[in-house]
Amino acid sequence: MPAHLRFRRKSFLGLIFLFTLSTSALYFLYSAPGIVNEYMFMVQARGIQIRENVRNIGAQVLEQVVRGAYSLNGTGEQLTDYAYDFNLSDSEVPPPTYLPDDFTFLPSQLCPERLPSMKGRMLVNMSEVSLEEVETSLLEAEPSTAPGGFWKPTDCLPRWKVAILVPFRNRFEHLPILLKHLVPVLQRQRLQFAFYVIEQRGMEPFNRAMLFNVGYKEAMKDEHWDCLIFHDVDHLVENDRNYYGCTHMPRHFAVKLDKYSYMLPYNEFFGGVSGLTVEQFRKINGFPNAFWGWGGEDDDLWNRVQLANLTVSRPPRELGRYMSIQHHHRGEVQFLGRFSLLRHSKERQRVDGLNNLNYSPLVSKRLLYTNISVSLSRNLAPVADY
Repeated sequence: MPAHLRFRRKSFLGLIFLFTLSTSALYFLYSAPGIVNEYMFMVQARGIQIRENVRNIGAQVLEQVVRGAYSLNGTGEQLTDYAYDFNLSDSEVPPPTYLPDDFTFLPSQLCPERLPSMKGRMLVNMSEVSLEEVETSLLEAEPSTAPGGFWKPTDCLPRWKVAILVPFRNRFEHLPILLKHLVPVLQRQRLQFAFYVIEQRGMEPFNRAMLFNVGYKEAMKDEHWDCLIFHDVDHLVENDRNYYGCTHMPRHFAVKLDKYSYMLPYNEFFGGVSGLTVEQFRKINGFPNAFWGWGGEDDDLWNRVQLANLTVSRPPRELGRYMSIQHHHRGEVQFLGRFSLLRHSKERQRVDGLNNLNYSPLVSKRLLYTNISVSLSRNLAPVADY
């Protein structure tokens, strides 16, 4: 074969190879977007971690240089009053004072926010357990728990009434783990609380935001709650001093997640576990209803909070650590239209949220939670032109 034909043949085969490679890459991106997005977050978190390590190493080198410059007459004896501050880690900041173990309070007094029962770091057990086992264990420990998972302390007056809203679909092995872990934490924090599991039926893509709106409306029929906690079913708090009351709302609780190397993926990240007061949630018109599929709705919530001139707080130091139960999105598609919606957060906030939501729920009281089963569709939240 002539040389010029061999060259053309190789070029043609190369083009076929590149086309096949690019097609495979696109297929991967569209068939497993959740995996790709999660991987990118993990890479970004690892980059932040490396940057922090380099920063700390640099600070140690600088410390040695400064200490050497302040030594007495070159003898190596160090002065103690040099001005440079090397304490770059907030883990060195003295922790807030918690009440001693022998502290007593009266049933007529408001429950303190820093109780002796809140010990700090906890062992996280993600072993699978049946719901029946968890119900038996928790109800034996606290027989005063009412159907629907309603509980309040009797040794003091609860400072806050908190509704825990959990969006749900086909995660039956994760729910008992969450309840087993989180219920005792909230009891040690002496909060009045109840769990609302909002279960999506039907074949539509998962709509986490719309489920939260449904959960809010149904929860407010039971009680005049003060705080709303929007809690993913697979997130397990590692520190019981991460207080779930309304004190610092709006609040992003899950700041350091193990699957992101305990780093915040980006500053506007508001996912996993977050909270607002009822008044704040009404003010921002709740979550958007238009996010069908995985991703974007928590970024839109961040935008709504900022547009309402509210400031998000986060737990200090190690309080915001969470472990995530490993799972796959099980066919839940990623919402590819989220970026377009996010560009119009301001216009949509007035027309898409609590004020345009319609639904028909099936509500049942279980021993540890209220189950709200609902079939969602796009025509249940019509949006006027904006």
